[in-house]
Amino acid sequence: LKRLTHTGSTLRARAVADKAAIAQAVEKNVLPLLASGRVKPLIDSTFPLAQASAAHTRMESGKHIGKNCTDPLKLNENIPCSKTP
Repeated sequence: LKRLTHTGSTLRARAVADKAAIAQAVEKNVLPLLASGRVKPLIDSTFPLAQASAAHTRMESGKHIGKNCTDPLKLNENIPCSKTP
């Protein structure tokens, strides 16, 4: 799944009524899956904000499976990055 492409949209070009219908469909069909844990993002690593360059290096390496996240609440460079098992 390394080559999976996830595409999103800002919906700017759509009419307000269309945007509302899409939002309602997401609320009805997607949010329950997230809330139940049936669908969840795969987090590879979490880095303190001060280690954003390390997060980028990990992403560029191609060794990650899932998302690399930076945590703005952990500003201390001495906090090690975590790896989700």
